[in-house]
Amino acid sequence: MSLPTPTLETERLRLRPFGAADADDLFALQSDAHVLRYWDSPPWTDRASVARFMAGCQQMAEEGSGARVAVERRSDGVFVGWGTFNSWNPDFRSASLGYCFDRAAWGHGYATEAAHVLLAWAFGALDLNRVQAETDTRNVASARVLEKLGFQREGTLREDCIVNGDVSDSWVYGLLRRDWTG
Repeated sequence: MSLPTPTLETERLRLRPFGAADADDLFALQSDAHVLRYWDSPPWTDRASVARFMAGCQQMAEEGSGARVAVERRSDGVFVGWGTFNSWNPDFRSASLGYCFDRAAWGHGYATEAAHVLLAWAFGALDLNRVQAETDTRNVASARVLEKLGFQREGTLREDCIVNGDVSDSWVYGLLRRDWTG
């Protein structure tokens, strides 16, 4: 079952399917070691990663396993990051939320705003009961975004990731439909 990637808007942002014009911005974001310092994979070093990412977006849509969206400012069309719902399980009515934003976008509330509209879409379109998210325990800003959205910290995955030799723990967060204030 396919799952068309949505186009969603907030007061300041547009979330839309990725296109070829996003390649340079996406590569710049995903190759920034500072942005990805808490990520579960190393920064991109070759442009082939863009094609793999884009193919993954298409595959998620075709398989119906989730959706990835580019996030741009409505005022000027500047790419500021991306968000995703993946691991959608219609039987369990669950999925995982993720996002990544450019350094210049930090501190402006874009991650919270984008994740909020993605959650509203997912709880409606996918009839979710539960959304899960994980963040590196050192990534206090991302934890704050999740908590603002109503997620509850449910546990810690100890030494969950090893990226470039750096061992890290992850916090697991959950948001239930009954707790979603939309």
